[in-house]
Amino acid sequence: MLDQINRDDGTALLRGAGLGVEEAFQWLEETQTRVFGNSELSTEARDCGRLCKTARDWLEGLPLKSERDLKQEHAGSLLVRETAGLCWRFTRAWRKELFVESERIAGSFPRLETLAESASKLCPGVYPSQQELQVEQNKLLRDKDGLELHQGMLFAQWFSDPEHGQRMIRSMRRPTARALGLQEEILKTGKADLEYARVEIENGTGTLFFSNPEYLNAEDDTTLEPSETAVDLVLLHPEVKVGVLRGDPVSHPKYSGRRLFSSGINLTRLYQGTQSYLFYLTRELGLVNKLFRGHCGAEWLGEEIEHGHEIPWIAVVEGFAIGGGCQLLLVMDYVLAESGAYLNLPARKEGIIPGCANLRLPRMTGQRLASQAILFDRQFPVDAPESRSLVNEVCSRNEVEHQLRQCLQRVTGSGLVSAAGNRKSLRAGEEPLEVFRTYMAQYAYEQAFCHLSPQLVQNLEFHWKARERSLKA
Repeated sequence: MLDQINRDDGTALLRGAGLGVEEAFQWLEETQTRVFGNSELSTEARDCGRLCKTARDWLEGLPLKSERDLKQEHAGSLLVRETAGLCWRFTRAWRKELFVESERIAGSFPRLETLAESASKLCPGVYPSQQELQVEQNKLLRDKDGLELHQGMLFAQWFSDPEHGQRMIRSMRRPTARALGLQEEILKTGKADLEYARVEIENGTGTLFFSNPEYLNAEDDTTLEPSETAVDLVLLHPEVKVGVLRGDPVSHPKYSGRRLFSSGINLTRLYQGTQSYLFYLTRELGLVNKLFRGHCGAEWLGEEIEHGHEIPWIAVVEGFAIGGGCQLLLVMDYVLAESGAYLNLPARKEGIIPGCANLRLPRMTGQRLASQAILFDRQFPVDAPESRSLVNEVCSRNEVEHQLRQCLQRVTGSGLVSAAGNRKSLRAGEEPLEVFRTYMAQYAYEQAFCHLSPQLVQNLEFHWKARERSLKA
């Protein structure tokens, strides 16, 4: 992805951006030959930021990405690729110091978003600030020039470090501030409405309802924080022994009034450029990991055996579980599905990596079926024999409520302590924390390129529009 181009060839390409031969060659030479780690962090951050800013200024002088001619397109692509490579080398040389200083600026147990902003203050020009990203969000995805790539370089390096990777995982398993603020209310009422997610507590069961009816309960930056907070509220409630994931009824004419589990990532926001790269990382370490591993213990250090608070989770799949919805099923303890529902992972077709499905799906379905699902968009109708490794029970739509009650009785009857202990023991063998951390390092790197690739735009324009037509049919 980040192989350097021959300097003479690169200079010729940069002339497509209207640059003179001398300034293009000089920038490219300094960018490609700069070695980091031999001076002070502040000095090298300033030098790296200067080179990155020069490239950004040149990119700003070009037409929008989708309006560039071939020469301008090649020049823009080269500027993005070379600055990403520069950022990668700088981050690799200073990743430990960068993490320590960013964490110091961010405060105790910072979330990924806060760490990213702290890094932007520590190294302006190298890593984008929230303000810069907000400006970038005004552009369609097809017109973005890779500002978020540098966040990918940063987090890939941080996850590659065992100590700092585990610190991020630990911090993201703590309850959100919003959840802690709502604790008293839900203890009194047993309910919480977070706009894009709802929580109901009843008879020792905490039910989380995904509620994005206009977009078929899709996930995006607006729904992620409410959904994670809802998981926190269920985990924090002292009387809850088991959690349930379910979709609210949707308003789309084709499914009006029907419950749907989840249609995955919001492709509308993705295409419009308002969907952030950090969504992918915060979702895996926050929402999904809390479902899979629960809250970490207050004194848990990360490098020892797991301890913390967790509960078993049941998913009720009605209609479909597409993309991110299907990914959630891979961390559930029991999946109840209505007959006629289906599961799939169209991320490759869309042009992105399907979260941690590449890590978790093969151990459930086997490598061959997992490859078909991830690389070739294979669907899993819940009634089909090959879906038995993903779905525990299938029933008719009018039997869902009854079967859910029966399932809840079976789960709570064995006691919370044994359920939590067995979950931890299963994970110790199938997905130790170090395996998860290593996966996240690769995922952070690869997803950054996928999120901003021209192929993603092409795939969205082809497949998303086809899907929109089918929904209107």
